[in-house]
Amino acid sequence: MEMQKQDKKLRIIPLGGLGEIGLNMMVFEYGDALFIVDAGLMFPEDYMLGVDIVIPGFDYLKQNKSKVAGIVLTHAHEDHIGALPYLLKELNTPVFGTPFTIGVVQHKLEEHGILTTSSLHEISSDEKLRLGDFELEFIRVSHSVVDGVGIAIRTPVGLIVHTGDFKISHDLTDSMITDVNKFARYGEEGVLALLSDSTNVEREGYTISDKEIYETLDKIVSKSKGRVIIALFASNIPRIQQVVRIANRNGRKIVFNGRSIEVSVNIAKLLGYIDIPKGIEIDVNQVGNFPDDKIIIITTGSQGEPMAALARMASGIHKEVKIDKEDTVIFSSKFIPGNEKSIANIINKLFKLGADVIYEKISAVHVSGHAFQEELKLMINLVKPRFFIPIHGEYRHLIQHAHLAEQVGILPERVLLAENGQIIEFDEQGGIIKENVSTGRVLIDGKGIGDVGRSVLRQRRILSEDGLVIVNMAFDEETGIIVYGPEIVSQGFVFETESGHLLEDAKCVVLEIVEDIGPEVEDRAEIIRTKLRTALKQYFSFTIKRYPVILPFILEV
Repeated sequence: MEMQKQDKKLRIIPLGGLGEIGLNMMVFEYGDALFIVDAGLMFPEDYMLGVDIVIPGFDYLKQNKSKVAGIVLTHAHEDHIGALPYLLKELNTPVFGTPFTIGVVQHKLEEHGILTTSSLHEISSDEKLRLGDFELEFIRVSHSVVDGVGIAIRTPVGLIVHTGDFKISHDLTDSMITDVNKFARYGEEGVLALLSDSTNVEREGYTISDKEIYETLDKIVSKSKGRVIIALFASNIPRIQQVVRIANRNGRKIVFNGRSIEVSVNIAKLLGYIDIPKGIEIDVNQVGNFPDDKIIIITTGSQGEPMAALARMASGIHKEVKIDKEDTVIFSSKFIPGNEKSIANIINKLFKLGADVIYEKISAVHVSGHAFQEELKLMINLVKPRFFIPIHGEYRHLIQHAHLAEQVGILPERVLLAENGQIIEFDEQGGIIKENVSTGRVLIDGKGIGDVGRSVLRQRRILSEDGLVIVNMAFDEETGIIVYGPEIVSQGFVFETESGHLLEDAKCVVLEIVEDIGPEVEDRAEIIRTKLRTALKQYFSFTIKRYPVILPFILEV
């Protein structure tokens, strides 16, 4: 029996997050059990027209449903928990996370209507969790959300350390500082492999201190003659706590505006993760009862989301808050790649309304939650792993993190540079990268899950770039004579009033085809449809160098 156990191998399988920012999901498998670390989403890329969110493919997990012992969450950011509702609809398995993470997950699952059927369990950094042959211990880490953890995973072949998202900061409260001593203790014990966050590997030095952000925000608030409106991520409770302290110091009332901010703050209040002095918080409806220089509004919309509170303020359609010339608006968050245009659009609108707008490029009003190069080096030196696996990042981030590991003494052959779907296999002799398992991206569009694929996206792109031309026509079934049409309508192609001749000439192309195919021809309508598509594509290509989608509707009556 012992011999069989030794023959088993540890398999680590990334299903998302190794090759992109977001979509984080990783499987740890040994024998007849596996567990999942995180289940994150990614926001759509530019070519994914109409898509709301992207989640990892669950094929491998569905194929091994009987082996799944649980899902372990490192923290409450969407790129780590956003796919959880969709995963739980496929696998009804226990979910483990720290109290704040579980609080956010409860709200999310309630929105999806599956809270009552889900099994949620709180964990802490002081306890151990047994899943199959795995024993998990949790390590407190500092990040831009409270209650983040790394994981030490004891396996039959050795100890694995997964950092989660982290930075190493020494100026936060004790409950938020990365527990470097615990990481070091694992390093002394002997670590087979370290899986470490690569997001900010391109940034030299150390992350700037939260104290510096506090001092910058405090200075801006104290100098502001009107209201201060601060947009940030709803889950960034440490930053919200800083703003509350600044409001109290400057004699200002605090307003939380935006559904996700209100939910997040309420969870933090219930768990004791935020301290709001009595009498300082007011409702958004009470803003008009106080002088402008006595108000700070913490709001949603730091990424330019069109329906968020800040976007409504910028567009002048917010019911309670109208921007004026004394207002100062602060974007206290990172601009996520892909959102720059939306954010710039809101910043421009706010400037036009007379507000003073402050953001990361012009002032130190945001600090990243991800470690810079020197902190990443320190993590490797603390843990002293035999093998190193860079995780969380685009391929360039993983490559640069691999180089960083080699600089601090990890042998190149012991740096395992894996991509999504590749199996990282460990046994008593060491680790190698093996074959791929099925993985990929699933697009969520409204209530549709995975029903939008490449062909649909290609059609949407063509429609968005070249538009649509519809041909309506009806024949008498017996005589073959045209009784209606041809009518040609275009959408997103050309203005009919400006190029009526173009569509009129297109009718001539249609009539020529109809004349060539007599009423005696079998399947006449279908043949005409096929020839119309080809002929009109050629005609529009020749005359206007555009390639619209051609949709012929032909009836025989």
